[in-house]
Amino acid sequence: MPLPARDFDPTEAAVSWKVLRGKGHTVAFATPDGARSFADDLMITGEGLDPWGFVPGLRKVKALGSILRANRDGRAAYAELEQDSAFLAPLSYEAHEALRAEDFDGFVFPGGHRARGMRPYLESRALQALVVRAFELDKPVAAVCHGVLLVARSVSPATGRSVLAGRRTTSLTWSQEHLAANLARVARFWDPLYYRTYVEEPGQACGYMGVQAEVTRALAKADDFVDVPKDAADYALKTDGRHRDTTEDERPAFVVQDGRYLSARWPGDVHTFAKRFASMLAG
Repeated sequence: MPLPARDFDPTEAAVSWKVLRGKGHTVAFATPDGARSFADDLMITGEGLDPWGFVPGLRKVKALGSILRANRDGRAAYAELEQDSAFLAPLSYEAHEALRAEDFDGFVFPGGHRARGMRPYLESRALQALVVRAFELDKPVAAVCHGVLLVARSVSPATGRSVLAGRRTTSLTWSQEHLAANLARVARFWDPLYYRTYVEEPGQACGYMGVQAEVTRALAKADDFVDVPKDAADYALKTDGRHRDTTEDERPAFVVQDGRYLSARWPGDVHTFAKRFASMLAG
């Protein structure tokens, strides 16, 4: 499970780790320099996600922050992850001897949205090369949220196209990203781009640099990007942005599997995402 140096989503990484470990798998971690990584602290504490969050004495008073941060399951899993020896002593993916896809049974690429930490991860040539090799070897690969963007940016030298060209995938959708960005303009007005990892240049359409749009541009055809069908069972639970799955309740989740590649949208899918990936590994 490669991670950025900081600002990864705690739920996407920690719940995936906890579910996979519970299924008997050993999870190794990798960071740019081999030092332990740190999740986005706002997603853990919720402090700074309210309009008064920039005031030192008021930061701990949370309203929206209690809703927008990781939920109880995500925070508890992250607290456990911080005690894991492999997490505390990761491998390095930017070292001279790069990670070898041959040495692992599968790969999980979590996401996160805070630009300061996530951009180096999403733009890492070493990780993109690792993704390409994993696909060449037909290894199980799972990506969630912005992790899908990393996979989409991984271009095979053999084809000159993304490894996702010809595959079906989901990711963080523009409706989800846009909603979060609109909330940030009010709740975090002093840092309104907190939820936008990349923003549009002058002349680019709204959402052009969103995760869904960039992932879609990497695909063989636009229809290969999959969102929740309007007639899906539990459509409202999957799309209202308030409900998240649990170990026992998969109804709010939406994941897409294409061969040995698995994708999901956001932390609300991650229990189901990790359980499905565990089944892929077992198979």
